Parts: sequence; C-alpha cells; structure tokens
Amino acid sequence: MTIRRAVLADAAEIARLSGELGYPLTTDEMALRLSALLASHDQHVAVVASGNRLLGWMHVEHRVSLEGGDRAELMGLVVDSTARRRGIGRELVDAAEQWALARGLDSLTVRSNVARELSHPFYESLGYERAKTQHVYRKPLRAAAG
Repeated sequence: MTIRRAVLADAAEIARLSGELGYPLTTDEMALRLSALLASHDQHVAVVASGNRLLGWMHVEHRVSLEGGDRAELMGLVVDSTARRRGIGRELVDAAEQWALARGLDSLTVRSNVARELSHPFYESLGYERAKTQHVYRKPLRAAAG
C-alpha cells in the first residue's frame, strides 16, 4: 500500500469515493476543487492507489484562526467500502499527522458527523478525544436579483 500526493488525474476516483460518503460530484466538479487544493500550500490531499483504482483519500488543511491559532484539520477521509478494515484509514490519518508535524503544527482536529457512528470509535482508537459537540448552521447565500 502506497500513499501518494493526489494529482489532477485522480479527480474521477476521488469523486467516486466522495459519492460513497453521500457527497456526489461529477468528475469536472471534483477536478475544479482538486485543482484549487493542489495549488495551495496550506492544503494536502493524499490517496492510496491500487492500479487505476483509488482505495482511499484524505484532505488535511493548515488552518489559522484568531481563537485557535495555527492547527491542522482533517477535512475529509474516505476509504473504499470494499477496502475497509485493512488499515488504509489509519495510514491516511497517519499521513495527515505527519504532514501537520512537518509544518510545525502540534495538533490535528477531526470533525465527524454524529450520523457516522462507525467513524467515532475509529478516531478514538487512534487516540483522538472528543473535544466538544456542536450544531452547524448553514444559510444559502444568493446574489440579489437586480
């Protein structure tokens, strides 16, 4: 199993895996997002490949905020449903941690939807502790009609 930095040619497979998590995207939509992330020094996307097929991906970000300062946040992690329970998720989280440490960051934050019940014991088994529970609010913003 080899973990490598994602490349734009991975967009179709990353989109396929995102669909497994309930985030369906076209290859073109994913390519647009992936292109922006790959160009940013503060973003890292890594994949696990088996031939032309991806077995998983992760996205980690260097975040800076007024209240929290510098930190890393795991923005996304998915392992192909046919490849779970083989250590791929652990390896991807480890790669995110190593990326953060190489940047001098001393913590990695992971947010996990309460509905993803299987992910909670996974992160806890890796030494992550629940820091808080929160509500997420979203409001669609649309340009005012002229």
